[in-house]
Amino acid sequence: MKKMLYTSLIVLLVSSICTTACMTTPSSNSAAAPMISHTSSKIDRDGPNNSKELEKFADRVFADKMKKFNTVGSNFVVITNGKVMLSKGYGYADREKKIPVDSNTVFQIGSVTKSFTALAAMQLVDKGKMDLHRDIQNYLGGIKVPNTTGHKLTMFDLLTYSGGFDEPDIANESYPEYVHHYFPMKSYIESHMPTVVRPPGEAYTYDNFGFMLAGYAVAQVAGTSYSQYMQKNIFKPLGMSSTSVQFTPSLLKRMAAHYGPDGKRIALEGFNPTEKPEGGMVSTARDMAQYLIMHLNKGTYRGKEVVSPQSIKQMHTYQLFPSKKIPVTTIGFEGYFKDKMNNQHVILKGGNVTGHSSLIVILPEKNTAMYMSYNNDSMMSLDVYEEFMNHYYPQKSKAPKSIHKIITAQQAKEYVGLYQNTRIAALRSKVSYSNGRLVMETGASGKHTLHMLDSLLFEDEAGNKLTFNKNKAGEIAYLYYMQLPDLVAYAQKIKVDSPFSDVRADSPYRTYINNLHALNVMPGKSAHLFDPDGTMTQGEFSEVLLRAQGWYKQPFMIEPNRKQMLAGLPQYEQNAPITREIAAVMIQNLKQAEPRFKITLKDQTAPWAAKAITALVSQGIIDPNTQINTDGSLDFRSKQLLKRQEASAWLDQAFNYYTLPIQH
Repeated sequence: MKKMLYTSLIVLLVSSICTTACMTTPSSNSAAAPMISHTSSKIDRDGPNNSKELEKFADRVFADKMKKFNTVGSNFVVITNGKVMLSKGYGYADREKKIPVDSNTVFQIGSVTKSFTALAAMQLVDKGKMDLHRDIQNYLGGIKVPNTTGHKLTMFDLLTYSGGFDEPDIANESYPEYVHHYFPMKSYIESHMPTVVRPPGEAYTYDNFGFMLAGYAVAQVAGTSYSQYMQKNIFKPLGMSSTSVQFTPSLLKRMAAHYGPDGKRIALEGFNPTEKPEGGMVSTARDMAQYLIMHLNKGTYRGKEVVSPQSIKQMHTYQLFPSKKIPVTTIGFEGYFKDKMNNQHVILKGGNVTGHSSLIVILPEKNTAMYMSYNNDSMMSLDVYEEFMNHYYPQKSKAPKSIHKIITAQQAKEYVGLYQNTRIAALRSKVSYSNGRLVMETGASGKHTLHMLDSLLFEDEAGNKLTFNKNKAGEIAYLYYMQLPDLVAYAQKIKVDSPFSDVRADSPYRTYINNLHALNVMPGKSAHLFDPDGTMTQGEFSEVLLRAQGWYKQPFMIEPNRKQMLAGLPQYEQNAPITREIAAVMIQNLKQAEPRFKITLKDQTAPWAAKAITALVSQGIIDPNTQINTDGSLDFRSKQLLKRQEASAWLDQAFNYYTLPIQH
């Protein structure tokens, strides 16, 4: 289960023998599609300048990667100097019907839609109808955004993923039965509006809701719907006749089937709301080639300016940096995986929905871009991107060896603490100090030694970078670990205090109680009373457990996790008091801890609970008042009611601490 959860998160970021279908297209003067170049020069290691060599490269890469990721069908487009060097389909759009992928195969492009929303906003900026740095409230037609920070929220903040919302993924609702229904954006936004809780512009968080709000603002300023604006001002000028914000009957007929990573066919899902500026578009290889040509041509397509060169430059220029040499976002694009850029200026945008994935990569200084879509939700695109960069823009020199600095205990004080990812509450990091180094415990990867490179900049034992970032008061408030799955956002430093007068200063439960209170997982009975010896109902514990696990901010995970949590229980009664053995089973259902050594239970534990209890105890998930004997036996007191302080210890240890050894 834990592996599945982290796989689900990774898939949110970016995004056999194959039957191939070459995409034949006429000249660029035709309305049908841009021209494919057929130059005959030998390969130039500074770009894909030979179409035959490029096709040979792509054939090899896609044969390898589609097999590796069990991908049924894919397309691949490369643009250089305004020309389509390659546009080719691989495998099947529909394996069961033996329909190959071609230039007109429709794919859902997921979050690649965000770059189009950013383009629409920049068009309005060009026309003087929108100011990137004006309060977004001026563009929402009366809808109010709750904001606790005292700092205005702007379109610039939304388009650079720094809006500061507490629930950035709340707009994430999709089901097969929604395909033929229409749900308006306005009512969804009004009923699901999150709150701005961090000063806008201060912290990077991959933000789906922020882009939905940006798209809604575009529509309000233009006086039309989002889909109508996109059709009139972007799709039509670019000749993108097979691109849409909504499903249409003609596009559904040409849409690639959807498959899971296991190769099994899955259903197409529709969205609520139907128009999704953050991820709802569909398109084809032919259309996306025209979109990329416009980008490389500084906003112009076939002699007509779609957006100004100044606006395109802003979209291609990094705006947000966790460290001065480490970029994260432009307006609408991102700069993940700096290690794969090979010292080139690269911007990218990945997209993913259930069963489809996409990626666009642009090298503005090389006048080159690539696009791909495929019909499963895997990370194949990242492998293809890496192969492309290593083949055509290889690293020309090795990076100099890092020079590490010693950090003193006094210097370390401002870094040490508990941090929580601002997008995925399940990702928590604990930073401590030991022998001139910081030590970080985080996510699925366990403990890491952090070596200081400079003030606020560190690297782990593998050379992966980590930055600490200050707030507007000059205090360290965030860390950013540039590795999956932590890559999706800054992690915010949590202020851990001791508000409860009924928890003794020397209580062995005090740290656990304070941690869960600071993380908004387990509140007290009042502002100053925790009631450590009090008990809980099964319903109360289940809600606290789901918050402790941390996936409650992702709507698509809530019900599957709730179902998983209750698996194997002979009976669940929401209002009944919870026993220690029931609580242990519920925790283990979500934690999926692996037993480390044999534990023997001496009490009368129910058979359905024994395996869960022994797994948790062997991992050190145990309350301070329960002791393991030297022979591995213990009295777990399984039938006793669970006390609130015991619950705090179990949950804090289960979901906030990582017992793996330091990585070497």
